[in-house]
Amino acid sequence: MPGRASDPGNSLVPFSPEVRDPVVYPIRHGIKTPLFRVFVSWSHGNLLNVACLQASPPESNAAAGTAESEVNIGGKVVEVRLGDGDGEINEAQRRRIAYGSVPAFAMLQSRRNSLSMMSRMASSSFRNEWWRHVLEYSNQIKDLLGTPRLPSSSVIEDPKMVLQQIEEPTSLKVAWELMEIFYVDKQSSAWLPERLVDWLADYDCILAKTEPAIYSKLVNLQKKIVNIQVIEDDPEYWDGISSALAVGWLDVVVKLLRLHGSYQLDQLGNRETENGLVEAVAVLVSTMPRMRADVPTGKLGQCYKTKPDFVKAWEKWRGHITKLECSAFWVQCGHRQTREGLRNLLQIMLGNIKNLTTSTCHWMELYISHFLFIRPFSMGLEGMYSLAQKCMQLKPSSNSSGLIGVFMGILGGNTEVVLAECSKAFGPWMVAHAMELLMATDDHADILLHEERYNLGGISMEELYRLIYAQVLSSHPLTWQIAPTYLASCSKQGLGLLEVLLYRQSAHNYRVTLKNLEICRLYELENISECIMKIAGVYYWKHGRRGSGIHWLQQAHDEVRLNRIAQQLFDCIGKSISDDSFKQWEGLVELLGSEVGTAGGLEFLHKYRDFKRSLHLVHDKKAVDAARQTVESLVQLMRSPSTPRRFWLPLLHDSVHLLNWQGRPLLNVSETTLLLSKLQELSMAKLHPDFSDFDLPPQALATVRLALAKNLRQAILEES
Repeated sequence: MPGRASDPGNSLVPFSPEVRDPVVYPIRHGIKTPLFRVFVSWSHGNLLNVACLQASPPESNAAAGTAESEVNIGGKVVEVRLGDGDGEINEAQRRRIAYGSVPAFAMLQSRRNSLSMMSRMASSSFRNEWWRHVLEYSNQIKDLLGTPRLPSSSVIEDPKMVLQQIEEPTSLKVAWELMEIFYVDKQSSAWLPERLVDWLADYDCILAKTEPAIYSKLVNLQKKIVNIQVIEDDPEYWDGISSALAVGWLDVVVKLLRLHGSYQLDQLGNRETENGLVEAVAVLVSTMPRMRADVPTGKLGQCYKTKPDFVKAWEKWRGHITKLECSAFWVQCGHRQTREGLRNLLQIMLGNIKNLTTSTCHWMELYISHFLFIRPFSMGLEGMYSLAQKCMQLKPSSNSSGLIGVFMGILGGNTEVVLAECSKAFGPWMVAHAMELLMATDDHADILLHEERYNLGGISMEELYRLIYAQVLSSHPLTWQIAPTYLASCSKQGLGLLEVLLYRQSAHNYRVTLKNLEICRLYELENISECIMKIAGVYYWKHGRRGSGIHWLQQAHDEVRLNRIAQQLFDCIGKSISDDSFKQWEGLVELLGSEVGTAGGLEFLHKYRDFKRSLHLVHDKKAVDAARQTVESLVQLMRSPSTPRRFWLPLLHDSVHLLNWQGRPLLNVSETTLLLSKLQELSMAKLHPDFSDFDLPPQALATVRLALAKNLRQAILEES
């Protein structure tokens, strides 16, 4: 890990060495106290398994409290999550995000490899091409993190519906889009302030969860509008309008202004001047110059793509505001709240810092208002960082969230801080995937994350964070399958850890084994694939599933173990050469097959199987063809060097009735001589190391010798 807790000065990401207060995690176990014992063990990820056991009742009270003791449970295991994490996302959603982000990540890595393999592409050309791929990758991840805000699809729009009812986004998506704005999207870099305005409009509801924000103010106002008769008399009405204008929510401002009582038909005659002032301000708001490519559907403002055109329109627009501010119609407006509220809106549009500070709730909102009404042109990160610090002084925040930490790290140009805040607030997934955004257009971040570091074991920070995320995935039985995608992207230690991960998977699960082999095939890990099949084969063989064991060993081409299995079959068949014994192993003999390379013992087993089958066909003395075929199998077995010597006598003893065949002899002189020579060797069988005493009659050897002698006599007479 980067740095040591005892030496914060050498860490990659600085941290405070101060000892913090211990964190207390409540455990709701439902066990009647006192507890007898508590066991704590690690679960997957950052979860702890805590087993709480109840003390057994004393023997004296056992009889009296029998009914009560039966009701009380004896123990319970609960899970405790360490760290705050992102409470907005549950475990099922995290897994959905983890699986959904794999295709986008893998595609981006594939494109990186393709571009890097192109012939001598210049660095500038690579950058110009690469950021577009990263932007596409970012859009895919954003769609995964949540659906975008869509305009209202209602045919009849409620005039009192100020804010649309939408699904609130997560802080994870908010931080992701923030990094996309600053690091990836070159097309909107010319109108970066406007991108921040849109960003706050979409995600101010996130700030409202922990601190006062304009979004929560407007939500409360929308609930109140329904029951207010004279809305312009309510101070919250004008406060909501000024707040919405301060952050550039022009459509909300115009909607609220059009709810003014002077627009009612019965009031137009008496309040004509007042209505004219309200409409004039509404027109100024709706025609506010915006330096951006276009305006989203339902939003207001006039777009200008070039700076000269925008400056010209900006000065003209502010001239109209100044002219209206100095107009004599304000004297004729008899409604004090309307007069004061409208003039406050004009001061906001003129960039009065006092009015902007009063109208905003959070320093981030004040920060955005500067870009709208004071500094409409983009500035460098250093200037934006200084402005952010100034706004934080004017609007101190009591809660320092991870989102704010990421924002300040971006403005400060500190890649380490951004990664540290992402890791702290959003976890390893965010860091592993957001690094691609940081390196899209920033050469400094690219060098920093790809630099090999001695204190990290010779790996880069990029590989470190990917390994951390892969470790989190590997610790859960539902996500380990996607960890190889990230391990394979780590050139130093990834493949080694991938091998460890695959070996750790259970061999008794057929589907898991197939998944392991698929991963090996995908990443061309042939050696690991063979080892996994060997492990599965040995496991199944040892646990009695011999057919599955032989199957996997054959897939692994493990001739050594297959020969050992064949040797075990020899021993088992040799101990009891009866037909019932052979039937027990005949299925394995067929499964072993004859194409096992040097496994000569398997060749014997197949010939022995064919001999046994032919022998069963010889039911009577008239089956001459079957008898001749059986004798041919016998001779082949006796001639074959793969036939163990301990099987010679059982084979000959099984064939005694063939040797005593009535009529023409089934064996000629040379074949009979061969069998007699083999029988002569058996006379010294007790001196041979592999001798095995079969369960045969004591006179078996003499019976076979006599049968061969008779067959030899008949064969000589037949050939003479």
